[in-house]
Amino acid sequence: MPELVQRIAGRRSLPALILLLAGAALGGCSGGDFGRTRADFRNDDMHRWLGAEATGSIGMKASQFQLTENERQLRDLAYQFIEAPMSRPAWKSVFGDYQPLPSPWRQKVVFDRTSYGRNLIDEPHRSFASRYSLLIDDVRDDITRFEPFFAIAIQVIDLDRKRSASLNMIADVSPRERADAVARMEENALIVQWVQQSLERRISSYRWALERLVIQAPDGMAADADRQIGELARLTANSPPIPAPVNGHAVVSKG
Repeated sequence: MPELVQRIAGRRSLPALILLLAGAALGGCSGGDFGRTRADFRNDDMHRWLGAEATGSIGMKASQFQLTENERQLRDLAYQFIEAPMSRPAWKSVFGDYQPLPSPWRQKVVFDRTSYGRNLIDEPHRSFASRYSLLIDDVRDDITRFEPFFAIAIQVIDLDRKRSASLNMIADVSPRERADAVARMEENALIVQWVQQSLERRISSYRWALERLVIQAPDGMAADADRQIGELARLTANSPPIPAPVNGHAVVSKG
């Protein structure tokens, strides 16, 4: 009889064990390493909206052309700078909650340089050493991303110059084709300018955060953080020159 009871109990616990293992497997599939969204939750054109938002904010229609591989990569790399640092909670990172963001040409866009620092400092379960470390890591991440983004930006803008020259050489370009070509060149140039302003805003936010950390908890790590921020500022100030968009809408910083 005891053996029969044990067998019955084991059979009853089997479904619960299966559900537990299935839940763990699904949990492992939902998010990637370090909270990044897994590739199977993404699609190739997930950041296409950047171009439509940029041109739409200045009263232009978005291009209907498909994105080239370079243009797609430009948008993917741009989003890493355009999204504010520490703006997405961990649970949103897991489930890939990518929210469209307003371009700097929108009249009501307000930049708060204190937001990053307040989020960094107000976290109750974080030591000051870890706050310094996170700040340094965030700045280093931006430095690491800098060269890949501007390398692809130079390629895209150079190809757009050739595209513009071709429009004047091809006789039978339809009005729609011309409009889409101009809109795409506008999109690409505006996205690069958007990133340039985002970098300036990030630097401003990082400096504010470092200043508050030094006031509240002086530490030798502050010198390293200051060096990293200075390097990012140097790179941004010397970023490759990008021509103005076709319609001449340059970014004006409001932050």
